[in-house]
Amino acid sequence: MTNEKAIAEKLLQVQAVKLSAHAPFTWASGWKSPIYCDNRRVLSFPYVRDFVKSELCSVIFEQYPEAELLAGVATAGIAWGALTADQLKLPYIYVRPKPKEHGLGNQIEGFYEKGQKVVVIEDLISTGKSSLQVVEVLRAVGVEVIAMVSIFNYGFQVAHDAFAAAQVPYLSLSNYETLIQLGVEKGTIDAETQNLLLNWRQDPANWMR
Repeated sequence: MTNEKAIAEKLLQVQAVKLSAHAPFTWASGWKSPIYCDNRRVLSFPYVRDFVKSELCSVIFEQYPEAELLAGVATAGIAWGALTADQLKLPYIYVRPKPKEHGLGNQIEGFYEKGQKVVVIEDLISTGKSSLQVVEVLRAVGVEVIAMVSIFNYGFQVAHDAFAAAQVPYLSLSNYETLIQLGVEKGTIDAETQNLLLNWRQDPANWMR
């Protein structure tokens, strides 16, 4: 079993990913979606949590050995970033969507130095918009973003284009296609549902409109 498939199986095992092709979920963006991914749920299952953490560590250790700092994306990426940084014994910061409205008014929490090479930890990548906003915040303070690593990726073309335009390499432990293929193999997704799920990803903003 490939690592992508193993991660997808773990996410399904703890019901972090839910598929509902005929009773779709509504995302914060207003999109109707046949899938909902909640990787926060994984944190409640120690053995699955440990497996995902180990995979995050392996990817960073093998692909980005030059990393000097990890940065978690608030809020869902904070715990995963902290767990990974602890295992790899790397300094850690996290980035808020906007500056705090009280206290020190920080948007970046933790200690960093200009020029440090940072890998950003995200729980999932959808359109890439919020993820890349974090990259902009980090670049503005002078750290060097060398990559983003996420647990799951929907594989939208808009995200691929946005990351390419921002010149940010990214890796995900698992993805939408792998998840669907696993469902087909296990017999939980039939051919009709498979086509529906793949069609949704082609134009999610207008699906079911």
